[in-house]
Parts: sequence; structure tokens; C-alpha cells
Amino acid sequence: MAKLAINVDHVATVRQARMVSEPDPVIAAALAELAGAQGIVVHLREDRRHIQDRDVEILRRTVKTRLNLEMAATKDMIEIALRIKPDLVTLVPEKRQELTTEGGLDVVAQEDSLKESLRVLHDGGIGVSLFINPDPVHVETAHRVEADYVEIHTGTFAEAKTQFRRQEECDRILAVVKLAAELRLGVHAGHGIDYRNIFWLRNIPEIEEYSIGHAVMARAVMVGMERAVREMIALVNG
Repeated sequence: MAKLAINVDHVATVRQARMVSEPDPVIAAALAELAGAQGIVVHLREDRRHIQDRDVEILRRTVKTRLNLEMAATKDMIEIALRIKPDLVTLVPEKRQELTTEGGLDVVAQEDSLKESLRVLHDGGIGVSLFINPDPVHVETAHRVEADYVEIHTGTFAEAKTQFRRQEECDRILAVVKLAAELRLGVHAGHGIDYRNIFWLRNIPEIEEYSIGHAVMARAVMVGMERAVREMIALVNG
């Protein structure tokens, strides 16, 4: 069965809107784990717009499942990862003006620099995933730079306005996850997945883990964290 990793960034977004101490993403992560989540995801952005260094440091000490640190492949971020030692680092593109991550890494253009970043992280004992678009060339590049996992960007799929376009994107995802599995890459999927569109993806056996944040946090506001997480776990596993 596929795993569900919960991204708690948006708990920190609410906190930072008032620059106070609540709500605390650390507590949200603990509640998500108690409800059955099998991983916690946070994105430590360079501008610290939501998750703060303090959050990652405490989460490293308290997360009982697996801590996945999303970050840009910069020298400063790599140094933080080497100090904190998350279970997994997911390298993502990052622009200060974006509201949320808008697409996958251009791994082809950055192949040489990514290979060096992965070498440093691997030498530090940290597994690495690359957040990529559903493109076979990007999967092959991820394999060449010796990534452990790829996380397939599902945003275009999630934003599709018609059944035809969604099926097209679903077929693209299916093709690349099969390729990734053939290359012995672990496969995750994330971005824009919610309680409705998960039905399109949940029967793809190659996807080992879904990373979901906004949809679960939005539902948790209405029904509570435990119920929101348990309902998504039930949907992920049919």
C-alpha cells in the first residue's frame, strides 16, 4: 500500500501571518502521525515565509516516522540539511515571487550542479529525492545524477479543467513512474493532490508515497487534523 506524507507548511503560514507562536506546525505534525501519516514534509524556503529553522530542528527530534525536508539546492540549505540530518531531502526549484512551487526542477540544465549536491548529501548520510516534471528525460537525468527517489510534480494533472486533459496528464504520470521504477528509483508524487483527484492516481502501483499538504490542511480547519488525515489515508489506499 502507498504511504501518505503530510506537508505541514500551511500551519506555519497561518502562524507567520500574525508573527505569533500558534498554530505550531510541530504539534500539527505530531497529530498527523497519531492519525496514521507515515511521513512529515516541510519546505524550508530561503525567505523563511512559513517554516522556520526552529521548526525543522524540533521536528528532527520529534518526528517518529520520516522527516522529508524540501529545499533549494543551495550551499546554505545543504549546510542546514547536513546539520539537521532529515531522513530525506527533496530538492525543489524555488522563486521568491511564487506563491507555491510552480513546477519541477530543470534537472537537465542543472545536471552537473545537482550531481555535486547529491554527492555532498549522500556523503552526509542523507537520501535525496528530486522534484521533477512528468518527463522521461528528467527521470533519466535523475537516475544519472544518482538520486534515490523522484517526486513527480502532479500540479498540471491537478489543474486540468477537462476529463480529457486530466486523462492525458494521468497517462504521462503513469509512463514516467513506470520508467522510474524500471531504473530502480523510488517514486513519490505530490502537488495539488486532493480528496477528489486522488482517485485517478491511487491505483498506480509504482507510486510509493503521496505528499499532500494544502488539501489536508484545508480540510483539517473544518473537521480536525486527525479526521482529515485518516480520510486521506483511506482514499489513498482505496
